[in-house]
Amino acid sequence: MPYAFSLDDVAFLRSAEGERVLAECAALDASRIADVEKARRIAGDRAAAVLETVLLRRKAGAKLDAAENWLFTGDALQQASASAVARHRASRLTGRDVHDVTCSIGADLVELARVAGRALGSDVDEVRLAMARHNCPDVPLVRADALRPVSRGAVVIADPARRDAKGRRWRPEDFAPPLDQLAEAYAGRDLAVKCSPGLDWAALPWADEVELVSLDGQVREACLWTGDLATAARRATVLRTDGPQWTITSDEPDDVGAGEPGEWIIDPDGAVVRAGLVKHYGARHGLWQLDERIAYLTGDTPPPGVRAFRVVEHGPYSEKTLRALLKRHDVGRLEILVRGLDVDPDALRKRLKLRGDADATVVLTRIGRAPVTFLCQAVRIPLR
Repeated sequence: MPYAFSLDDVAFLRSAEGERVLAECAALDASRIADVEKARRIAGDRAAAVLETVLLRRKAGAKLDAAENWLFTGDALQQASASAVARHRASRLTGRDVHDVTCSIGADLVELARVAGRALGSDVDEVRLAMARHNCPDVPLVRADALRPVSRGAVVIADPARRDAKGRRWRPEDFAPPLDQLAEAYAGRDLAVKCSPGLDWAALPWADEVELVSLDGQVREACLWTGDLATAARRATVLRTDGPQWTITSDEPDDVGAGEPGEWIIDPDGAVVRAGLVKHYGARHGLWQLDERIAYLTGDTPPPGVRAFRVVEHGPYSEKTLRALLKRHDVGRLEILVRGLDVDPDALRKRLKLRGDADATVVLTRIGRAPVTFLCQAVRIPLR
C-alpha cells in the first residue's frame, strides 16, 4: 500500500528542517533494512514520509521536468501527465485564463501557468493541495469541489480520478468526478477533460473534439475538448522527446483504399489508430491499406521519422510455412507484430524454436479472410 501523507507530513517536508532531512536521505533505499534504520535515526517519526518522498522523486524524474524538489503522493504521480504532454495541452490555451479544477499536486498547473493569461488551481483533497502550494508557489490555489464552480469565464481543465481501491475505473460514470456531471457543471464554458485513451467516445456526445496523445510511441492519454477549444472532431497528436511533434485531424482527406502490398509495411502510431485516423494518415503520406478493416498501411515510400518495415517476402500464414520461411532466411531473433489474427506473439516465438543468426520482423495479419505473413527488415526512416 502506498504511504498516506498527512497535512502534518507535508508541513514538515516543506519546512527548512524537512528540506535538510530530505537532502540527507536522498541516497537511501527503502528496500534496504540498513537504510530504513538510518532514515529513522535522521527523520524520527517522519521517516516513512521522507523515504516515500525520496522514492517518488526518483520515479518522477522519468516523467516530469524540473520536479526534483517536488512533493507527491503515489497515486497523484501515477495519474500526472508527463511534462511533454502537459506542455502540449497548455500550448492550446496560450493567453487564455485557465482554471484547473482538479489540480492535484500541480503537474498540469505548472505548465498552464507558463502560458495562460491567468491561472487558478483547486482541488478537494487538502493534502494534494498543500503539495501543490509547494510545487506551484506562484499560482493561486483554493480548496473546492470540481462540481461546484468557483470561477467565471476561465477555461476549465479537469483530470478526474480513474482509480480507486479496487483498481482502474473504465466507465465514465465511475470517474471522480463523473464525466457527464463535470460537463453539466460547466455547460456553456470551454472545457478540456483529460481521460483514459480507451473510453467509448460515442457515450460522451458533449465532447466536441477527442484528441489522442502519444509520447515516444506510447499512447498516454486522451483529452476531450468543448466549445471554442475544439477545432476538429478527432485529432491524433504524436510527441517525441528526440524529435518534432505532429498532429493529424479528421478534417484531412481520407480517400485511400486497400491494394496490393507495396515495398513497405507501416504500423501507424497508436494515437492515430485509436483516433480512427489511419486512412487520413495514409492519404497524407501516399499510402494505402492492405485490408480496409486492418490498421496496417503499405506503400513504396515510408513517411519520414518512423520505424518502417521493408518487405523481404510474403505469403499465406501458417506456423509450418512461417517456420520454414524463417529457417530459409536463417532468422534467430524475431520481432512479431500482429493485427487481425488471434496469435500470441510470445507463445508463437517459443514454439518456433529459432536457431539462426539473422534479425527480422514478421508482420502477421489478414487480407480479407486469408491470414498472411510478411517477413520484413525494420528500418528507422530519417527525418527529411
